[in-house]
Amino acid sequence: MFSWRDLEGEGRVLIMGILNVTPDSFSDGGRFLSPDAAVERALVMEGEGADIIDIGGESSRPGAEPVSVEEELGRVLPVLERLRGRLRIPISIDTTKAEVAEAALRAGASIVNDISALRFDPAMAPLVAEFGAGLVLMHMLGTPKTMQQSPHYDDVVREVRGFLAERAQYAQSQGIPREAIAVDPGIGFGKTVEHNLELLRRLPELVELGFPVLVGPSRKSFIGAILDLPVEERLEGTLAACAVAVVRGADILRVHDVRQVRRAADLAWHLRRGR
Repeated sequence: MFSWRDLEGEGRVLIMGILNVTPDSFSDGGRFLSPDAAVERALVMEGEGADIIDIGGESSRPGAEPVSVEEELGRVLPVLERLRGRLRIPISIDTTKAEVAEAALRAGASIVNDISALRFDPAMAPLVAEFGAGLVLMHMLGTPKTMQQSPHYDDVVREVRGFLAERAQYAQSQGIPREAIAVDPGIGFGKTVEHNLELLRRLPELVELGFPVLVGPSRKSFIGAILDLPVEERLEGTLAACAVAVVRGADILRVHDVRQVRRAADLAWHLRRGR
């Protein structure tokens, strides 16, 4: 049975390395579409200090079109099969489809990262419970295709917190243990620049839910908008956002630049702990 506490024994923030095996992800689409390139990247990220590798076969960038189960499986399964026995850290499958999640869990994954928070596929919750897998519940307005079409909140933090609390309660009602659940405010998923900044400023309000909090600001467009930089030049902004997230209570960072974020997060962790 998966428990996030088992991964927190190091006494530090967990780093989830992003591995997009897609042709169209906003930052690294196409770079790791080849299974051999994806496997090499996973092993590199492990060596750089990643605690988890998050493999995704469907882009969730703003405006992205959904892909079929068959296409998604064709992208992720060859990578999972090649990593079996070679990777010493847990694998997360980034999917909203229960059929993809089941195949990935059978191939060695132990966490499901569901950006729909169990809303898109009614079979997902019982599947996660059956396998005793870890779960990440994320907040998103609509779907990736529609989420950035004039997102509006009266109070973004209060509404995101309420949504995550409700989805965590639902997950537990489906047999998923509380200790297996982490929550993600969904930076960049149906949020304006100011919404993203407000979520980072008031992150302690999400920490109060009592679940590990995952934050994924890596190379996101709000960094580009503030610094006026293209996606390939957003490392420093990512490091700043990650450091703020850690100091304000984040437990897990989902990032592309593992080595650099590992160092920044470790320092921010010591600042947070008063050491």
